[in-house]
Amino acid sequence: MKIRLLILSALSCLLSTPFEGAPLPVAPGDFTPQPLVEKTADGFRVPQPGHRFEFPRDHGSHPEFKVEWWYLTGHLFGPDKERFGFQATFFRKATTPASAESVAGAKAFRADEIFLFHAALLEVGSGRFIHTERLARSGWDAGASVEKLSVHVGEARLRGEESQKNRFTLDASIREEGGFSLDLEALKPLVVFGNDGVSRKGDSPTAASWYLTFPRMKAVGEVRIKDRLVPVEGKVWMDHEISSSQLTGEQAGWDWAGIQFEDGREIMVYRLRRKDGTTDPASALAWVDADGKTTHYGASEFKWEASGQWRSPVSGAKYPLPVHLSAPDPATGKTVEWTLQPLANQQELDGAVSGVPYWEGACRVLSAGREVGAAYVELTGYAGALGRALR
Repeated sequence: MKIRLLILSALSCLLSTPFEGAPLPVAPGDFTPQPLVEKTADGFRVPQPGHRFEFPRDHGSHPEFKVEWWYLTGHLFGPDKERFGFQATFFRKATTPASAESVAGAKAFRADEIFLFHAALLEVGSGRFIHTERLARSGWDAGASVEKLSVHVGEARLRGEESQKNRFTLDASIREEGGFSLDLEALKPLVVFGNDGVSRKGDSPTAASWYLTFPRMKAVGEVRIKDRLVPVEGKVWMDHEISSSQLTGEQAGWDWAGIQFEDGREIMVYRLRRKDGTTDPASALAWVDADGKTTHYGASEFKWEASGQWRSPVSGAKYPLPVHLSAPDPATGKTVEWTLQPLANQQELDGAVSGVPYWEGACRVLSAGREVGAAYVELTGYAGALGRALR
């Protein structure tokens, strides 16, 4: 559940959403969404429950859906205690439902599908943060296979290894300033979030996704800072989300986190924010245990709040940081509190291509003052509500 598509709509119509400095109350009423329809009004498929996923095919592109993204974040460490955080996201958006002819056609460019790539790299020791955005039409310079995981935008590439299940390679550059090249291996099974394979994002009959995640992957490779190459190892979180509508008209944005604990468990959590300042009842938190089993909690069962804010000198957006999260621990039944503390405040992507800035940052996870894990946090809609960009 991520920013993963702040592109391609009438962004000038977006409304700002200020931070109020207090936890947002959950909107009244239970979350009882409308039944899903099979297609959107413009003819795109809507994710349905009970889908039988097949791999490697479902790691690939789904052109019959309107929006799709492959999202990776991670914490990497060099031999001399260097620490890095990185993000890489490949977005696909269709303007019209794909036909068999357009998918199979060998055109240099397609007018019905576009790709966007975001990458960011934080050098923790210096606080240096670099990022880039690229936009391309589907064709020779951007595309995604419908048979397996193979997506590229320019020289940025994410691929599944042909002979190795759940092994992938990621290569990206951030102009001449840096980049990373990583070999990835899943350390636990793929997780499908949601109810019967569907993650609902609102009460609308189309606001839903298939949400596939490798919550813990081993990464080995190198990071480039200017002309310096640093060998690194670390842990990565990888999402693949498939949808045709991610937000309803009442929603302004979301706060999201992927947390990897030292005890081998993870949390995925998102709080959908309404324009009236309340938390949408579709918000959710899910634990992933050491064996990959999930336990889900609803919006009223966890709290996401912040003790302060950081104001971006670039966009002027006020981001609620650091994050304080509390939720039940399914292993004990007790409520636990954590602080998600940014490794650097300046981790805002400025929206040079998308037009909408957002904060996507590496954080340490603290419990009672002790570091117990690492996280990536995403804060969207603070420099303008997302609105039509995801509907």
